[in-house]
Amino acid sequence: MSSPTAAFPAMSIAQCNALMTAPGARFELEDKLINGVVLHTYKTAPLTLRDIVLQSRDWAGREYIVFQDERITFGANLKAAAHLAIKLRDEFGVKKGDRVAVVMRNYPQWPVAFFAPLLIGAISTPLNSWWTGEELEYGLADSGAKVAIVDPEKLERIRDHLPKLTQLKTVIVARGGDDEAAPSIVSMEKLVGPARSWANLPDIAAPEADIGPDDDATIMYTSGTTGKPKGALASHRAIISNVYNGMSCQARHFLRQGQPPPVRDPKVDPQRIALLAIPFFHATGAFSNLVPAIMNADKIVTMFKWDPGEALEIIQNEKITTIGGVPAIAWQVLEHPDRDKYDLSSITIVGYGGAPSAPALVATIKKRFPDAIPSNGWGMTETCAASCVNFGKDYELRPDSCGAPSVAMDFRIVGEKGETLGPNQIGELWVKGPNNCKLYWNKPEATAKTYIDGWVVTGDVGRMDEEGFVFLTDRAKDMLIRGGENIYCIEVENALYEHPAIMDAAIVGIPHKVLGEEVGAVVQVKPDMNVTQDELRQFTAQKIAAFKVPVEIQIQREPLPRNANGKIMKNELRTRFSPRS
Repeated sequence: MSSPTAAFPAMSIAQCNALMTAPGARFELEDKLINGVVLHTYKTAPLTLRDIVLQSRDWAGREYIVFQDERITFGANLKAAAHLAIKLRDEFGVKKGDRVAVVMRNYPQWPVAFFAPLLIGAISTPLNSWWTGEELEYGLADSGAKVAIVDPEKLERIRDHLPKLTQLKTVIVARGGDDEAAPSIVSMEKLVGPARSWANLPDIAAPEADIGPDDDATIMYTSGTTGKPKGALASHRAIISNVYNGMSCQARHFLRQGQPPPVRDPKVDPQRIALLAIPFFHATGAFSNLVPAIMNADKIVTMFKWDPGEALEIIQNEKITTIGGVPAIAWQVLEHPDRDKYDLSSITIVGYGGAPSAPALVATIKKRFPDAIPSNGWGMTETCAASCVNFGKDYELRPDSCGAPSVAMDFRIVGEKGETLGPNQIGELWVKGPNNCKLYWNKPEATAKTYIDGWVVTGDVGRMDEEGFVFLTDRAKDMLIRGGENIYCIEVENALYEHPAIMDAAIVGIPHKVLGEEVGAVVQVKPDMNVTQDELRQFTAQKIAAFKVPVEIQIQREPLPRNANGKIMKNELRTRFSPRS
């Protein structure tokens, strides 16, 4: 890669956007009236996910999914998806609009189970494979899934709940056998064969289907940090727009450096190879990894379970070019004590999103991988993942920003009275664009609060600078209020991150009889480093106001608890602290 121009940036964000969206450009926009709202849409984007899956035939011989010693090509994936789509339609009565749930680890069967329903216009419905049997019962019942495609572990988790799920007609078990005692439970291998044999399946055409860009495609459940998880309903256009959002932000990164964005030929150019350490059922896993990979002929390597030591060996052996997912995973690779024992020189991108990241992380990336591009993005399940991404030099210069809106997105910061605030004023972030979901499945009241005239009310608090870069300070519902003073958790966490011994940090409120809340912290220290609570309190007191300094800091070596979406489980951390008076 050639070096950036001496003067950075070579173009403003507005100049880049105008160039990239001009008539005939790859990211040309056109306004469309969609569900009563005018949205900027990508004129040259594929219309449906079905089109994307079928197009992967053009690079059929390239590897798509690698899991341990199973190596699945795009052609094998397409054959299996087409055969399973026909089985779903002809044997199990799945039709357009029906829900097909996917509940399994990141096995090679997951993409097939996800794409097969989309080929016939059904709605793919990934469920959190970390959920308990009761939680999975809720997801299957709430979505009204007609078919569920699961692995043996999840089958046992839901088996006792099946009698209550009267709308669930069939359970297809991947990597398992038929259950003779239960005719409604069938083997995926019996339908399409084991993964290693998919390349030998007959090359049949996918079933015909009448699918439009704004038809329903997926229901992706939120992490459910408050109340029951909500199913966000997305269209084909929304998911594909997310992919184009990410690609446009990356192209803008090159223009800002005075370089033309690279033009790749998926059929012949060297593959980009990602080590995916987050679940496919997460919006980032499915929409920002699985779908872009099938569109651009990229390879994905998955693991049975995330292990940073094992990841180092995989990076070396598979020549991984992209790592990340969420900030905690990037940190674990960067700070692993065995890091220097492996050849990690293939890495060209360290990217993540899904959770706030410490500003120090980008500096650590540049230190460990000087030639790699760091990136940090922001998005939600409700926006089909990425709405803005901060790449390269922009990220280095603004390490506490998640980037500027992609070219198709409108962002605004909203005040307490619903007014749009100006640059650098703090309020709630609202976003509007073609990648927004339509609604929450079966939840009209929650829909009315979050989806307003095409805008998603994010619940994130932050500001935008004069050029449009977004700086998030906290979740509105997680903000601490100490004696009437607002305390943004990220500000305190960032102060802790500046200490060289801290790898991960979380701020939570400690109930206080008089003040309402005090500031509590839980931190993970880096391997082979030590620090005391008093040292950290003195350190942060030099960075932030005294009332923001944590009154209690719990120090640990094990990772902080996170849910499947990579978010720290602050509800769990709060239980570690005793109320104060």
